[in-house]
Amino acid sequence: MRKTAIIVLASLIHASCSVRETPDVRGSTAVAGKIPVPAIEFSPEHYTCYRAGEMTVDGEITDEEWSAAPWSNLFTDIEGELKPAPLYDTRMKMLWDDSHLYIAAELKEPHIRATLRQRDTVIFHDNDFEVFIDPDGDTHGYYEFEMNAFNTVWDLLLTMPYRDNGRAIDAWDIAGLKSAVKIYGTLNDPSDIDEKWTLEIAFPFAVLEEWGEMPADGTVWRMNFSRVNWKRKTENGRYLKETDCETGKPLPEYNWLWSPQGLINVHYPEMWGFVQFNSGGGTGKQEPFFMDHDEMVKWELRQLYYAQRALSADKGGYASDAELLEEYGYTPSSSEPHITVTLSGYEAALPDSEGNSIICIDHRGMTWKQAAK
Repeated sequence: MRKTAIIVLASLIHASCSVRETPDVRGSTAVAGKIPVPAIEFSPEHYTCYRAGEMTVDGEITDEEWSAAPWSNLFTDIEGELKPAPLYDTRMKMLWDDSHLYIAAELKEPHIRATLRQRDTVIFHDNDFEVFIDPDGDTHGYYEFEMNAFNTVWDLLLTMPYRDNGRAIDAWDIAGLKSAVKIYGTLNDPSDIDEKWTLEIAFPFAVLEEWGEMPADGTVWRMNFSRVNWKRKTENGRYLKETDCETGKPLPEYNWLWSPQGLINVHYPEMWGFVQFNSGGGTGKQEPFFMDHDEMVKWELRQLYYAQRALSADKGGYASDAELLEEYGYTPSSSEPHITVTLSGYEAALPDSEGNSIICIDHRGMTWKQAAK
């Protein structure tokens, strides 16, 4: 049975070789070196995003505007159940129309604070809320957005994850972006107890579809949401970060996410949640979400990618034989992958879930699907 799968895969690859040219890696070098691997099962969160009515972005999450959108599950630690539950509750909801993706979030917090007021500063040095969007789900070419309780924002593009030598482009602004914050309490006042802060964001699809396609009914994007919270203390009527008594540096921040990563690194887009767009009338309840079976094929290829990174650190190169990757954590589940080692790296492929096309991954971790002809 395994040999038959290999023959079918080889024929698919041969028939598809003219469909997509080898990814252009001119001017780059092979990405080598072992990287951490998520320590949780592959089971990302999912969310059904319904159509919006008339929206006003003012930071207040009213039932009139948002009743059609269900709340997400409460955020967890970035490592998932490997770590304790967050100190404070965080949740989000989403809607969409022909022009914008709308996001609302509620962040419970007894002491709301912020310091940064200049756009495109490193906002996570404050407590913040973050959005990550990969419209085409290939783990390359995605958006990152951060904002604090002052509604100071940082928007940037990532060419690919940092582990793959990705670059962050922050000399870039989202044209037409709208965002707002509402404080339930008093900002930067340690003398009282606050309740929460809420926020609303409107992302123009004219920008988001630059690295994807305008969503339609049933379209799925990969997204995640993060909340950074620093350990704090009060001194002379001011909030200060708690510091290490030996080094004087701030203690590590908390990272609370919608879809946990299984490691302390949000830039593993393969672990982000699935957002399915639905054009029907919203009921405020989740509709059944059906995982695309191709995602499990991509996940197997991701295990191969992790193993190739580990092997490259050990042997100084990549393997064309999947058996050599088994000691580095990869074992083919059904079909033997076809691996081609190139001067700059490698490409690997498996049949898709229906056996009519192939799904590929390269040494930079990018995935794509090729139709068989």
